[in-house]
Amino acid sequence: MDEYYHNNQMKNLLDRLKQPKTLEELRLSEVFVSDLILKIISSYGTIKTSRINEITSIHWDILEDLIRKLEDDGFCSPVSGGFLFSSVEYTITQKGREKAKRIMEENPYIGTAPVSYENYLEIMDEQMKDRYPIEIPEEIQLEAFKDVIGVDYAKESLIESCTIGKGIFAYGAPGTGKTFIISKMSDLLPPLIIPKYIEFGGRVIHLFDQDFHKTCDEQPQDTRWIKIYAPFVFTGAELSLKELETVYNPNKGAYETSPLIKANGGILLLDDLGRQRDDHELILNRLIIPMENKKDVVYVRGVPITVHSNFIPAFSTNLDISIMDEAHLRRAPLHIFLKDPSVSEVARVFKRNLDDLGENYDDEVVKRFMKVYTPANQGGEGLQPSFAHARDVAQIAQAARITKKMDMITPEILEEALNKHVLIALQRMNIDVAQIANKIRTFRIKSNMLDRASECLNHLGSLRISVESDALVVDLEENITPAYLVEYLASKGVAVDKVELIAETEKELRRTIIEGHY
Repeated sequence: MDEYYHNNQMKNLLDRLKQPKTLEELRLSEVFVSDLILKIISSYGTIKTSRINEITSIHWDILEDLIRKLEDDGFCSPVSGGFLFSSVEYTITQKGREKAKRIMEENPYIGTAPVSYENYLEIMDEQMKDRYPIEIPEEIQLEAFKDVIGVDYAKESLIESCTIGKGIFAYGAPGTGKTFIISKMSDLLPPLIIPKYIEFGGRVIHLFDQDFHKTCDEQPQDTRWIKIYAPFVFTGAELSLKELETVYNPNKGAYETSPLIKANGGILLLDDLGRQRDDHELILNRLIIPMENKKDVVYVRGVPITVHSNFIPAFSTNLDISIMDEAHLRRAPLHIFLKDPSVSEVARVFKRNLDDLGENYDDEVVKRFMKVYTPANQGGEGLQPSFAHARDVAQIAQAARITKKMDMITPEILEEALNKHVLIALQRMNIDVAQIANKIRTFRIKSNMLDRASECLNHLGSLRISVESDALVVDLEENITPAYLVEYLASKGVAVDKVELIAETEKELRRTIIEGHY
């Protein structure tokens, strides 16, 4: 594993990224660096040079030379300090304050000295050039998926996606673990080094994001760069077209990069595809060029510049796979259909969540939980198994146990938690959320195994089944898709000739009946 995270390329990069000791090595203009220092002194009023060093990550030799020049020009003056330059304290002069004000109006950025755009391109080109294909060691695979229960077929596709750097599309019913398993993909990829900030034309672009970039223990000597694990950038229903652009933040005095750029070298997940604020087709079209070219174009003061966006795209939805057209699917050629988990798998996740929460419980609690999802003909309640239920119920049970001031979770505590879980409570009352929301899909399923198909569809939670000569017409909740039905029935041994979506809601269904379409 050490070799995987610290290969020869990484060793060479770390050797090269020593802290620059001259402006020429820093590759930033003297004016830019002097202005940055003056803005810092002005904002603090009085500040030690050691603090300026901490803020900017600029070597002492450069700082001393430029601060002395600012002092000679009357922009700042020393007020205290000893023999060592690092102990000297500087204050801003009136002349310096006036100049700093003018600079701030044009460029208010204060912080770490950025990396030049040219330097960024060199280092990133080198890392991305041969990133794929990659051979992922078995121990890395085992570590990445150590918390994932079952779904070996899905793990295999995710590993192949990371091996060749190609996108993947995950679909299936809610609660089957799509988001969770995709989040493990970045753990399969090797780390990379990125700049915290980039300078272009005197402006600063903010790249490092603590929400998505997890730092490694080993770091470059030049702290303007940072070694990170491959990022996992998550976007969901809140995503809009505007958020896919790099925009200027006047409060920070820097351009904020988009998820496309932050995901470089890692995974970009578009979760709940089809439920975004903006039309998902427009969002997918915006992604085509970055996915194809592995680079994107951003605009700094109206000037276009190219930045790296070499991410592996991942899409997930509980809608139909047809939500993506062929042009988009070509960018994500691998797919995984996550089937409903088994009762034993859900029980294992429930048990693991209780263990992670540090809860005490006995086997009767797990047996009671399993009974909720055990088929009715086997003595259970026959509810639909869900990994999401397993996590939520464990947490609700903990809350109930704490509220009742008990030392352990008992079957009685678990029963309270089950009753308080909204989806479980509704299923127990035979109330369908999709039906409440007036969102029903009607399908025509052609098969020569109608009796068996009807039995399976009843277990799936069909709202109504009508029989035709060679087909079933069935009402199901909205998140059921034709692809899901084909996969589900096939898993139950039912051969399907064709599945048609013939109505979207109860209102459309009534119109279809009136028009005599079936």
